[in-house]
Amino acid sequence: MNFSLYIAKRYLFSKNSNNAINIITFIAVFAVMVGTLSLFVVLSVFSGLKDLGEESLNAITPSLEISPKKGKSFFFNDTIQNIIEENKDIAYYSKVIEEKSFLKNGEKEIIANFKAVDTNFSKLTNIRNSIYTGSWFDKRFENSAVIGIGISNELSISAYEFGANLKMFVPKPGKGTVTSVSKAFNEINTSVTGVFAANNEDLDFNYIFIPLKSGQELLGYKPNQISSIELSVPNASDINSVANYLKDKIGNTFEVKTRNELNADYYRLINSERFITYLIFCLILIIALFNVVGVIIMMIIDKKDNQKTLYNIGASIKDIKRVFILQGFLLSVLGLFIGLGLGIIFVLLQQHFGIIMITSTLPYPMTLTLTNVSVVFFTILALGYIASLIASSRISKQLID
Repeated sequence: MNFSLYIAKRYLFSKNSNNAINIITFIAVFAVMVGTLSLFVVLSVFSGLKDLGEESLNAITPSLEISPKKGKSFFFNDTIQNIIEENKDIAYYSKVIEEKSFLKNGEKEIIANFKAVDTNFSKLTNIRNSIYTGSWFDKRFENSAVIGIGISNELSISAYEFGANLKMFVPKPGKGTVTSVSKAFNEINTSVTGVFAANNEDLDFNYIFIPLKSGQELLGYKPNQISSIELSVPNASDINSVANYLKDKIGNTFEVKTRNELNADYYRLINSERFITYLIFCLILIIALFNVVGVIIMMIIDKKDNQKTLYNIGASIKDIKRVFILQGFLLSVLGLFIGLGLGIIFVLLQQHFGIIMITSTLPYPMTLTLTNVSVVFFTILALGYIASLIASSRISKQLID
């Protein structure tokens, strides 16, 4: 192995008599470098987008949620309250009602989800930090509302807009023929006191927050009737243990979901996009590594006399093949280290100085992770080794003779 490695390094770093081989070798290293740099930067972007999305989701997503397995609502009682309050890892809990509603402002109408919450909700999430304009619920109004910035734009309504009332409609339960709109829908008028921007399209365009009492009035619920309980667990490492505690104590009629389970669709989407992008860039890298195959084949032809000499002094065909496998592998490693080094520098510069901006105030998110470094490192090593094996397979005793 030491003999083969020594010859491979001499072939790689010494100048060849054939200038075309030198040029193609440079092109091959450059192609591997660019492929490595591109793959690493794209994976870092996905990590950054994932972190940004998690930050936005965490602003309004609780650590845990308790909801009924059957039906849309249940009655909050002393038993449930005692189970929650006995666990010291739970900092806050909020009673919640969530349902779809029909929103109307003048002639403009949309359908969106409303979330009716009690006063604890702003303590267990960072929703107040997402308020773009206005404020959280205002006690001066009977029915306050905090809407997403997308809904605000769709309905042309903003916080504390004088004379503007946002109407909310929900179909009444029951059977039979509908004879009038008033009999078909429950309706309340709300005053928009705040607009939030969570940097998440689903939240910004589909959610409106109202007080719990307003939601119960809109749906015709009784005072203790709710659809879920949301809980805050400050220490992320305790979330799973608290979830298991609640599952054991609260009974089989309820289900307990963690934050990751509540956002499962988001994680599934971002991971799928990341994997598909990774496969596309692997295909680009495979094409780039054809340059490595070409360099090795040209080197095999150019060094035919050297191979014959090595064979005559005792080197086996396997040893000679290993020389060119190692040469191609070293060529790939050279491009890998240059590309990965440049990629890490670029990501660090983007994190600290915001070289590329999405908007005038928001830099493109990138996150440097050991996982991305490892994925890129082993991907290039594997593809480079395979390319070298393919090229060196041309060596045979007939070729040397």
